[in-house]
Amino acid sequence: MRWALVKVCLAVTVMVVVAFAIPLALVVKETARDRAFSHAERQASTLGPALAITTDRQELKRAVASTQSGADGRIAVHVPAPAQQDDVARSTDTASTGSGPEGEVQVGHPRAADAEVRAAQRLGRADNVKVSGGYVLLQPTAVTGGKVAVVEVFVPDEDVNSGVAASWAVLAGVGVALVLGSVAVADRLGTRMVRPAERLAQAAHGLGEGKLGVRVPVEGPRELRSAAAAFNSMADQVVQLLESERELAADLSHRLRTPLTVLRLNAASLGESDTAEQTREAVATLENEVDRIIRTAREQRAQSPGTGPQGGADLAEVVRERMGFWSALAEDEGREVRVAGAEGPVPVPVPRGELSAALDAMLGNVFRHTPEGSAFAVDVHQAQPASDAVILLVSDAGPGIPDPDDALRRGVGDGSPGSTGLGLDIVRRVAESTGGDVRVGESVLGGAEISVRFRLHGSEETVEPGRGRRVRHRR
Repeated sequence: MRWALVKVCLAVTVMVVVAFAIPLALVVKETARDRAFSHAERQASTLGPALAITTDRQELKRAVASTQSGADGRIAVHVPAPAQQDDVARSTDTASTGSGPEGEVQVGHPRAADAEVRAAQRLGRADNVKVSGGYVLLQPTAVTGGKVAVVEVFVPDEDVNSGVAASWAVLAGVGVALVLGSVAVADRLGTRMVRPAERLAQAAHGLGEGKLGVRVPVEGPRELRSAAAAFNSMADQVVQLLESERELAADLSHRLRTPLTVLRLNAASLGESDTAEQTREAVATLENEVDRIIRTAREQRAQSPGTGPQGGADLAEVVRERMGFWSALAEDEGREVRVAGAEGPVPVPVPRGELSAALDAMLGNVFRHTPEGSAFAVDVHQAQPASDAVILLVSDAGPGIPDPDDALRRGVGDGSPGSTGLGLDIVRRVAESTGGDVRVGESVLGGAEISVRFRLHGSEETVEPGRGRRVRHRR
């Protein structure tokens, strides 16, 4: 915007300078021309008294000599003969004096053509004639005997253009100074307008990155002050809404404590069977998750998107642990289970709780959305060739997922009981916290395959789920 203002001001100033400079330049040139011819007219007028008294050649030579101070050879006088014919040719004297037809008197060095002199005598008015090297002023003057003499004054081109070049140079300098001055003023005004806008943009980016304490100084032009005040008000409302949501999440989670307590007490009375032990473990895990949700909701800090949660865990260990839980249910439903790649340690930059929740969400979808008896598999392996990522695959032999984009879209369920649409969203959020991504495809078992890639370091362009475009994630 700053350079746009400078360009607009530059264009306007240039147009104004051109609109005024060109007419002024023409006026200067015309003024110099008028000044030169006015001086020539004054020189011609000084010979009027002498011509009124006498037409003697010698007297006229002395009068011309006295008039030509500093202008030698520029003045000539033509006095016609008493009975001069218009078609008589006139000759000039190389010695600056001479005579034309019989009885005509000429003094000085004439430059105008004979026909032009005759025309000036006949019309009786002054005329400017272009000749080689300049102009000639032909000034008719009445003399004794009712005749009309012509005083010829030569005006060189340098006199006609005297001072024009210097004046044009001054005009050009003034125009350049005006243009430069306008550009400097526009730049300062643009800076005054752009800096508040840049601060507003930076604050908006900061707020989008999770910096909830960012605010904008209310300064600059009236429109930008209004925008800054609106941004600050919006940021305050965002903080209040987040605080309200955290409190609401904590309250809702706290309400689960009572039914969980009842479940724990009931589970304690089930005896020592494997099913009772698994039930007690599930209740304990659920209590831990509820406590973690309450603690997280109570925290008064916001985690910036894309930075990922702190800490890490062994993906292979988490897979072995959670499969120990889900295998019992799979055996009850007659499902064939295969686990591969979870023999050795596979560290990923995700906390153990987050990793367990993501794996449980994927396995829960298998049990919820595939018929009993459908096989499923869990595979863990390093991405090749760079080995800078770990991929977790959960595939099944169910009916598959007809619309992968809808499945990955935040908060979209399939409408069945217990389906909130948040399962794969949890998985996506955990993967993207490391700079990875989630993809849905068709498995070799004939059903759906959920591929979760965890980035171990650096950044990479990944496909944003449900949007079909690539996004650069950074850790």
